[in-house]
Amino acid sequence: MMVREGAAPRIIIWAVTIFGLLAIYAPPLYLLGVSFNPSLQPGLPHFSDLTLKWYIALGGESALVAALVQSLLIALVTAVIATVLSLAAALAYRELHRGRSIWFLTVLLPMFVPGVIQGLALSTLISRVGVKASALTVIAGHLLWAMPFAFIVILTSFSAVKRTYLMAADDLGASRFRQFYDITLPLIRPGLISAFIFSFLLSLNEFTRAFYLAGRQNTLPVVLFGKMNAGASPTIYAMSGAIFLISSVCVVAVALRSLLVERGVR
Repeated sequence: MMVREGAAPRIIIWAVTIFGLLAIYAPPLYLLGVSFNPSLQPGLPHFSDLTLKWYIALGGESALVAALVQSLLIALVTAVIATVLSLAAALAYRELHRGRSIWFLTVLLPMFVPGVIQGLALSTLISRVGVKASALTVIAGHLLWAMPFAFIVILTSFSAVKRTYLMAADDLGASRFRQFYDITLPLIRPGLISAFIFSFLLSLNEFTRAFYLAGRQNTLPVVLFGKMNAGASPTIYAMSGAIFLISSVCVVAVALRSLLVERGVR
């Protein structure tokens, strides 16, 4: 069979891409599968073996439910603050004429600090100044982790804001605030929503920093880690499967919204 010229590189690229996606998504998909009947490990359950028993049993796991509520609250606050601060950082970046690169690297620097070092450093600092570990200290650690990603997402969305739009509004007498509110904000709204969801998911799934900074009530990843070390319970798989499904739905929702917005602009 003859292969068209130039087809071989595309086939190789697609093969490598598919292999990489399978390597990334196979473990969480397997975890999702066994969550419907963990007793059948290492095999996957057949359709006749599927049960929601362990998902229903989650309601009786007070420790997991309390940790989930704590994680959701922390993730929500982290996402709101990270989105607002990242928007301000992106606006500052666009207004800077000198030192743009320094500002960009400064905002992104926490992304490259290992979570263990960052969590340990923050834990040492707050203990030295007499601050007790709590949800607020976890939020502070998660902000350092989520904000650089939110900043990149929002900064990318500013590509939809053309200078000519703002110049035209300025010629018509619009103030800087009206330019931002009437032109910039609607154009970057998809980026703000994406940054919010991204920050929310990053905080919800963050373990390392929360391990050092959590107070009396641990977050869900820390509790799951402790329960796994004490002996895996079927409800752990159910909780992990539920978190994976929720995260996937959020990501798909963002992707679909971005696609619809893009088609609307076209």
